[in-house]
Amino acid sequence: MQARQTDSMAASPETRDASVEIVEVSARDGLQSDPTHLPTAAKVELITRAVRAGLRRVEAVSFVNPKRVPQMADAEEVMAALLADDETRALGASYIGLVLNARGLGRAVATGVDEVNAVAVATDTFARRNQGMDAAALLDEVRGVVEGARAKGIRTSVTVAASFGCPYEGEVDLSRLEEVLAKVAAGRPDEVALADSIGVAVPADVAARVALARDVLDGSGATLRCHFHNTRNTGLANAVAAVEAGVRVLDSSLGGIGGCPFAPNATGNIPTEDLVYLLHRSGWATSVDLAAACDVVPWLEDQLGHSAPGYLSKAGIFPDVAKGADPPTDA
Repeated sequence: MQARQTDSMAASPETRDASVEIVEVSARDGLQSDPTHLPTAAKVELITRAVRAGLRRVEAVSFVNPKRVPQMADAEEVMAALLADDETRALGASYIGLVLNARGLGRAVATGVDEVNAVAVATDTFARRNQGMDAAALLDEVRGVVEGARAKGIRTSVTVAASFGCPYEGEVDLSRLEEVLAKVAAGRPDEVALADSIGVAVPADVAARVALARDVLDGSGATLRCHFHNTRNTGLANAVAAVEAGVRVLDSSLGGIGGCPFAPNATGNIPTEDLVYLLHRSGWATSVDLAAACDVVPWLEDQLGHSAPGYLSKAGIFPDVAKGADPPTDA
């Protein structure tokens, strides 16, 4: 059984106003490339457990071509079940749907999602592999999605994929990222996310690109968010670097499951429970009940039929205040 983390451990009194919002992406980015195709009921259960654990913004579904991403083919059924759940709605859950084009937006609006997330890409090759058009054409598509969602009163975010590096073109120059961010900002989304889609960034990259994004987005009204993959084991360090650079919204996935199906070897989102432990121990508050988040992971592993890469649910929360026992020794 996992240890319970007390409120006093989540953040010291003097830092209790210093909070970081976590966007839970396991149900979409986590499951979209997993070899196990979870049934609709299991997806709904995953999201419900996440909300009960204090994760209030959840990327729940993806309105993409089911032939390309069959794991997300039941978006309408998932959303119908979620919106019928009075408990999670009462808890303040906000459900995000990934949308790539006007057709996807129409589906999202019909289901009643709370937020829409569109995806721009920093490089042409990755944009073509991911969505069948170059980066400029994709930016036009994204702007149309944002404008269409805003007209319906739906909150919007735009994720800029390959912000830190491209699996096909390599390094992404700051000047290129600046150009893409400026075009994204011109569409006036509510939020913009820098995504390390293939997990190549290190903290110095994060500091530089967050500073650039803050400059470009200044005056646009858009919140800045970051999305890191742990492919090269730098994801959590990058998350800390982002928070230290002023970012207050981070994506993560329970158990650390997931990756991008259109980028070679882009496995592993940063684990929600590991991230929350790191933030809490560093004096940052979140809305997440850490022990409850840890408790979701063994259930999720059982559903998927394989282990998840996250560590905390296996190692346990420190200190183990619920057990009150002495720590184990090697003796």
